[in-house]
Parts: sequence; C-alpha cells; structure tokens
Amino acid sequence: MKKTAALLISLLALAAFAVADTYVKAKTHTDAFSMMGQSQPAKDDFQEQWIGTDRFASITPEMSVLVDLKKSQVVFVNHQSRTYTVASLPLDMAKLLPPQYAQMASLMKMTVAVRPLGTTKQIGSWNCQGYEATITMMMPIKMTVWASTNVPFDYSLVLDKYMTHVLQGTMMLDAASLAEMKKIKGFWIASETTIDMMGSPMRSTMEVVEIAQKTPPAAVFQVPQGYTQSDTLVMSR
Repeated sequence: MKKTAALLISLLALAAFAVADTYVKAKTHTDAFSMMGQSQPAKDDFQEQWIGTDRFASITPEMSVLVDLKKSQVVFVNHQSRTYTVASLPLDMAKLLPPQYAQMASLMKMTVAVRPLGTTKQIGSWNCQGYEATITMMMPIKMTVWASTNVPFDYSLVLDKYMTHVLQGTMMLDAASLAEMKKIKGFWIASETTIDMMGSPMRSTMEVVEIAQKTPPAAVFQVPQGYTQSDTLVMSR
C-alpha cells in the first residue's frame, strides 16, 4: 500500500507542467508516517522539470518521467531498481502495473472535485490563487493547490498539450474529472497533499523555488546506461 501511495504522489506531481525550454525546480517534503507496524522517516528532496516544445522530463531521486510527444510515448525510469518502462500515448496505466497490482487497477480510478478558495497568497515572486481538490479513490486524498498565472510562459497551452495526453492516463481520470482539474488556473507553485492510508495520514508538500529558461543537458531526456527495460512498472521500495 505504501508503494502505491508513493507512486501516486509521483504521478500527482505531473500536474505541475511548464512550457518550451523551461526549467522548474521545486522542493518537496514528505512527513514521517507509520502504518501496519512499519515506519518511514520524514524526507526532504527536490524535483526538477525540463520542458521542451514536444518533450517533458520530471526528475526525482527515485523516478524520472520522460514524455516525447513526437514519438507519442512516455518512459518511466526507476532509479532505485535501475529499470525503465516504455508506454505509448494515450496511457493505459492498468497495463503497466505489475500482475500483483492488477486487481487494484479498477480501484485506482479517480474522481475529482475542485473548488476555488477565493484567497490569494504570495509564494516567492509569484502571486497565487488557492484551490481545494478532493480526490476519491481507494485512498481518500485532499489537496490544497496554490497556482499562479503570472509565470513567464503560456501555461494554458501546456495544460492542453500535456495534461490531456499524460495526466489523464497516469491518474486514470475520466472526462469529468479532467475538466475539474482544469479548473485550477495557472501553474502549480505549491501544493499540500494528504492521503488517508487505512486511517494513517500521509502528508507531502511541494513548492517551486526556481523557474528559468535553460538549455537542458542531453542526458536529461535519455535513459541512463545500464538500466534494464521492464514491461511493467517496478514499484519503489
């Protein structure tokens, strides 16, 4: 269950897209939590995003997600197991899950409800609007999102280009839930996510600390040497 939640948090992070040749760096935090006699310490990390005209990379120490719209494919790279999985767009996440998780696929389908909070907040140099998202699936999820429209790129094009093709598949959203997600206007500058895992809350936060125009290293969009291809996702430890 913890592995599923960890994967889910990584996929939720895909909602924060940028546009051509934009570099985004965000700090992330996950609170310590315990469940079924097992404990996980608090963790602080960084997430990097590189976005080109037809490609996108989201990189964390555990996983990279590489999207190539020209090839109509997405590559999930697991840095812990040194494996990668290639999938075609549009995504069908049920086919990518390991057999032992296949029965859970139907339970992972999400429904989403978003409402504006009607409040503003200054985060770094960005003036943000607040939103509350309630996600219903096998684990109830509550999100508070702070999004900004005063970013140096056309975020609406990114939502249309990437969210429809990628986020809808990774989160198994139907058309109604996708429309709800699009109610969040602007680029996600910060978010707080709480997942109720059998009565044990799992809380994580994300906050952007840098947005800049940079030339990405060639290795950003490549699978590292020595990694083994897997037909299904290898769940993180």
